[in-house]
Amino acid sequence: MGNGGVLVVSAVVLVAVVATVGVVTVSNSRGDDTSEAQVTKLSTSQKNIQQFCQPTDYQQTCETTLSSVAGNNTDPKNLVNLVFNVTINHIKEAFKHSTTLQEAAKDPRTSEALENCRELLDYAVDDLHSSVDRLDDFSLEKIGKFIDDLRVWISASITYQETCLDGFEEADTDAAASMRKALNSSAELSSNVLAIVTNIGDALDKLNLGGLSRKLLEVDNEFPSWVSGGKRRLLQMSPAELKPAITVAQDGSGDVKTIGEALLRAPKNSLKNVVIYIKEGVYDEQVQVNRSHTNIMMVGDGQSKTKITGGLNFVDGVATFKTSTVAVVGNGFIAKDLWIDNSAGAAKHQAVALRVQSDKSVFYNVRLDGYQDTLYVHTHRQFYRECTITGTIDFIFGDSASIFQNCLILARKPLDNQQNIVTAQGRKDRRSTGAIILHNCTISADPEYYPLRNKLPTFLGRPWKEYSRTFVMQSQLDDLINPKGWLPWLGDFGLNTCFYAEIDNRGPGSDKSQRVTWKGVKTVDLDHAQKFTVQRFFSGNAWLPQTGVPFIPGLLPPS
Repeated sequence: MGNGGVLVVSAVVLVAVVATVGVVTVSNSRGDDTSEAQVTKLSTSQKNIQQFCQPTDYQQTCETTLSSVAGNNTDPKNLVNLVFNVTINHIKEAFKHSTTLQEAAKDPRTSEALENCRELLDYAVDDLHSSVDRLDDFSLEKIGKFIDDLRVWISASITYQETCLDGFEEADTDAAASMRKALNSSAELSSNVLAIVTNIGDALDKLNLGGLSRKLLEVDNEFPSWVSGGKRRLLQMSPAELKPAITVAQDGSGDVKTIGEALLRAPKNSLKNVVIYIKEGVYDEQVQVNRSHTNIMMVGDGQSKTKITGGLNFVDGVATFKTSTVAVVGNGFIAKDLWIDNSAGAAKHQAVALRVQSDKSVFYNVRLDGYQDTLYVHTHRQFYRECTITGTIDFIFGDSASIFQNCLILARKPLDNQQNIVTAQGRKDRRSTGAIILHNCTISADPEYYPLRNKLPTFLGRPWKEYSRTFVMQSQLDDLINPKGWLPWLGDFGLNTCFYAEIDNRGPGSDKSQRVTWKGVKTVDLDHAQKFTVQRFFSGNAWLPQTGVPFIPGLLPPS
């Protein structure tokens, strides 16, 4: 598309965006009665705000907060900026409140929960700041990518606030209630921001701009956003070919002996890939790739050779959020040929092997071992290919936008009073981007568990949060899957609002004749299922070929 075409389309889109948020500009005639003109102007401003807030679920909160700060300036872009900044300020107030509560906390569980809240709310503010920064760089010809990014970051901010509250299990109930009250307004405002941005995106999708779709508004000559140019085909290279920046080896043959030391040496906020090669060995350490460590790539010698292990767990007093052996926060993370393990065991309950917040992250040929809560797909966009994931209860859980392809998912032997649940997706807001998508995977039984699969059944998932969303597509389901398929969380919570679908699966566990009949368990045809493939769910698949990771862009052809 030439520059002239882009300008024409941009003008049309601008009109559409303004119309979408419902802002109407009214010119006031200048009359002799100044007070009457002021009243008219005030009335018009209020009407503009009401129309702007119309798509939200918490309209009164939206109108009240914007009216208090907008004055007469109700230009649509200014209102979008204001609603972001007001939300950020409310989260900061909740952050201060958590500090006050922590100073008064008397038990370790409560103190840790409040400390984790401080970290999580900092992440929430950071993602909203990223959104505001993008508003300053707003470019109409890239509006599709712009909307997609905003929705992902706002969804993550909502999840972080909810994770803060989740951390009060077995903690002081008064502190939990106090934090929930402190976060109430910011939660409503965050939901409203997501509603406004989603409404703009939905309207653009419906526009027929002379046959141009939203995707054609994006610039095609830009390198795909998920992976920087330096990462092209890296996943196909051997460790020697990669020329790592830092080599980790326990025997002293590398630059450092621990992964933690390697991360201390790694540059911060890197725009290029930083390759850390971890030689064969067992690394007993808790690893965190911090927010400032962007574009880190960790490569090992294989799923059975380079092992990172730890044993932090809930029973021994650590909050679930902090039990992970490896935690990845920095964006653009890639892992290949690693084994990550939490060895705490089934009796220790929640014990995370890997927690991922990294946006646009890739995991290729990685083994993840645990029992309850093995893999915490916490936030943002994540892709898993040819990984092995083992566990018992909710062992793939969280609220990221995550796709698993060609992965082996093994249910392990739980405790005698337990049953296995593969997924527990945690979508809190109905507009959130979060989902767990299993595509062309195999769900099977670990050999030790296999004889007990009928006595201690395995379910595909349960609704951890109200709008839980999980898809199992074109996968092999072995006979460990209970005929009911899905398990309630508590009573009828989430059964009507979740979105669960099984599409074109195979194997004895794929028989849907006895499945639960909740309203949230949907029948989805193949055309609709395409929305949840790599090329549609990740808003284009151009970035994946550049990494060298194999992937399936759409659905597999009928067998």
